[in-house]
Amino acid sequence: MSLFLHLLNPHSRLDSPIHRLAARIKLAAALAIIAATLLCPPTAASFLLIPAGLLVMVAALSRIPPLFILRRLLLLEPLVLGVALLSLLQPNGGQIFVLLATRSTLCLLTMILLSNTTPFSALLGIMRACRIPALLITTLALLYRYLFVLAEEAERMTRARASRTFVPRHRRNWRTSASVASQLFIRATERAQRVYSAMCSRGWQ
Repeated sequence: MSLFLHLLNPHSRLDSPIHRLAARIKLAAALAIIAATLLCPPTAASFLLIPAGLLVMVAALSRIPPLFILRRLLLLEPLVLGVALLSLLQPNGGQIFVLLATRSTLCLLTMILLSNTTPFSALLGIMRACRIPALLITTLALLYRYLFVLAEEAERMTRARASRTFVPRHRRNWRTSASVASQLFIRATERAQRVYSAMCSRGWQ
């Protein structure tokens, strides 16, 4: 659960040239790299070395530990490979699989570097400046804020349940996880209702 909390708050508070860049510049660069990666034709797959080299240079300048980036990639890579594996059912599936996996990994690395060098509040500020609907920005802000509350509540419930479980059986572990998940859903629903009522009582619309 502590790893999940770390994933929710990926921004690393380091002092590097990349961290000091304006959030708008970093977001524009990330979108440009992702667009170039996705629009690269299969016949020119070697051009993917350019965004890959840029990302390696950014990672070095950001002073983020390489092991941290590698662990984050390995944690999220199954999602990438799960989608790319479907391409093996097509003709020339091997080449398509390698291309999709490479593109997806580069895009994933781009977002990892962006999220680790830019606070989420700064990204919301850019969205607000781009005149994205305020309701969407508020929803994202509330979702990001209360994910931490939900994760902390789940961690407390898991710790309390583990302290009362003395027989570490596989079947009992599944039953415990299901019980924690159901109770967490009920508590989250009740807390959401209380938070919404409190916000409405203070004039939020």
